[in-house]
Amino acid sequence: MFRRLIKPHKSRSFFLFGARGTGKSTFLKEFFKKDKILVFDLLDPLLEDELAKRPNSLKDQILANHKDIDWIIIDEVQKLPKLLDIVHSLIESHKLKFALTGSSARKLKYGGANLLAARAFVNEFFPLTIFELKECFDLDLILNFGSLPEIFCFNDAERMEYLRSYAQAYLKEEIWAEQLIRKLDPFRKFLEIAAQGNCEPINYTNVARDVGVDTKTIQSYYQILEDTLIGFFLEAFHQSVRKQIRQNPKFYFFDLGVKKALDGTLTQKLVPNTYAYGKAFEHFVIAEIYRLNKYLKKDFKLSYLQTKDQAEIDLIIEKPNKEILLIEIKSTTQVDERAIKTIKQFVHDIKKSRALVISQDLNKKIIDDVLALHYKEAFDYIFE
Repeated sequence: MFRRLIKPHKSRSFFLFGARGTGKSTFLKEFFKKDKILVFDLLDPLLEDELAKRPNSLKDQILANHKDIDWIIIDEVQKLPKLLDIVHSLIESHKLKFALTGSSARKLKYGGANLLAARAFVNEFFPLTIFELKECFDLDLILNFGSLPEIFCFNDAERMEYLRSYAQAYLKEEIWAEQLIRKLDPFRKFLEIAAQGNCEPINYTNVARDVGVDTKTIQSYYQILEDTLIGFFLEAFHQSVRKQIRQNPKFYFFDLGVKKALDGTLTQKLVPNTYAYGKAFEHFVIAEIYRLNKYLKKDFKLSYLQTKDQAEIDLIIEKPNKEILLIEIKSTTQVDERAIKTIKQFVHDIKKSRALVISQDLNKKIIDDVLALHYKEAFDYIFE
């Protein structure tokens, strides 16, 4: 079992949102190993059916046991959002504490669900990070198969089968079963195209043409991916918010292995010094920083910058203290002047900024005031 970075506060109830397979239930069992818990798993169809028909039976079961328990866990609470009214009532009337997990925030976000009016903290949960894996971390494995916990129990053939099944289960369980879309075939095609465009600015018009639907539908599809925690947007940087929202964001899938399953490249092993390998390394670095930012609650604002002549900064981190990190991500094992050529020109244009190159080069370097660090050192440097 891996020791996770996340540390929910036990002073009050909390939500734990994360995609399927990230290990939420396993984490909670370990987190509450010294507490007396009562668990309701809504992935159990019989229990889901019972509570859908008689929501108040949740209250009856809890009150019958509440004197002997410290915490109540409800897994996949988005399946029955109405239960949150009962949870709210029990928090108020009996001061009970709940841990509520979910693999989708969509029904809660748009269905007018009771989000407990700040009576529960909100936490996000992700695939394993480099700091959680420790000695089990293997960059080659992560780039090819991602870091969902189950991956580390399998050989390569089993990993591919697991990821294919995961992608298919997502279509059936998270999208089709939850009735988030009307037609499955266009969405299935969209997933493959979105995975192919991972790490790139989204061209909604082109994606719409390839899928055979209108642009607004594609925008809604991307929103579904975000709401079901299958990925996240990286907005375009601009010091004017008004101008920032005019530029299309990039989209990153939450796990590198799931991305490869969706675009059908699981059997294609990534080879260093190729375009695909470089993009996978960029995906790894940005996903890792995104996860650590959430876990460590740093409140960094993440974005990217691309000019009209295609000059690009892979990642910009705006810290609350107003310091701005301009980051170039290179998969190379040897950083030289070529690696800083693009980023160097932006440092003088963006006030209070510092330039950083993240790579696989083991040697720390400073080239023309640009700091170059190995990715493991870089994560420590960014998050201090």
